[in-house]
Amino acid sequence: MCDNCGCSGHSHEKENIFLPREAKIIRAHQATSSEIHFTLEMADGPQLIFEPGQILEVSLFGYGEIPIGFASSPTRTNTFDIVIRTVGRVSSAVNRLKKGDSLFVRGPLGNGFDLNKLRNQNILIVAGGIGLCPTRSLVQYIMDRRDEFKKFTLFYGSKDPSQLLFKDDLANFRKSKDVEYFETVDKGDSGWKGNVGVITTLFPKADITPDTKVIICGPPVMFRFVIAELDKIGVPRKDIFVDLERRMKCGVGKCGHCQINDKYVCVDGPVFSYADIENLEEAL
Repeated sequence: MCDNCGCSGHSHEKENIFLPREAKIIRAHQATSSEIHFTLEMADGPQLIFEPGQILEVSLFGYGEIPIGFASSPTRTNTFDIVIRTVGRVSSAVNRLKKGDSLFVRGPLGNGFDLNKLRNQNILIVAGGIGLCPTRSLVQYIMDRRDEFKKFTLFYGSKDPSQLLFKDDLANFRKSKDVEYFETVDKGDSGWKGNVGVITTLFPKADITPDTKVIICGPPVMFRFVIAELDKIGVPRKDIFVDLERRMKCGVGKCGHCQINDKYVCVDGPVFSYADIENLEEAL
């Protein structure tokens, strides 16, 4: 049995990381004005075996490829989810695809969340904006294996209500007893009844203790302010894990785009203990 995904009977032989495989789109949902939520299945046989926090290189012939984090848990078998924001040539081309179309993927790549360090611990996930996408893989994993973890708290912040992702998930979180869910928007609208303010305004509302393992993923400006709040609580830097997926490019340590001193985000990460990178300039 696989220690991370709990699967049995799958081949874990290392595949050629340079060779794209075809994945068929079985669902394409317009999540926000700029993001498409895809559900995919492999078209050529074995499904992907991955860990929460790992990434895929997503490509279309003639356009190129982009690194995208898994937005679903390996506990949800046979399919996997990704969310792509329309920002450039490749993402624009992918986001024109519809159900039944195919794209190509390489991976999984990188090191995800160390589940052995998180099991039997209190967990806080702090996700800002599209940072909820790669952390959703861990959220689902924890929810699917809830008895393997202690207290689970989720902070999610967005620019405004129209930018909130996974709205069905959020509705479930609000009423679930398996997660203490707190959300905020930088700017509300006429229908918004929740918290308004940056994501750090959620800390006084939650009871976060120093023995909590914390995962942070979001825009660069968010990291330092969240870590400052965790410092006040007394969470050790070694127990703070940051997802630096946004820095990745080729995914295999060849292009140098993601290099920070002696670290390659795609090979050594994208998930790092903050204690390991806090002295590296430009890490956050």
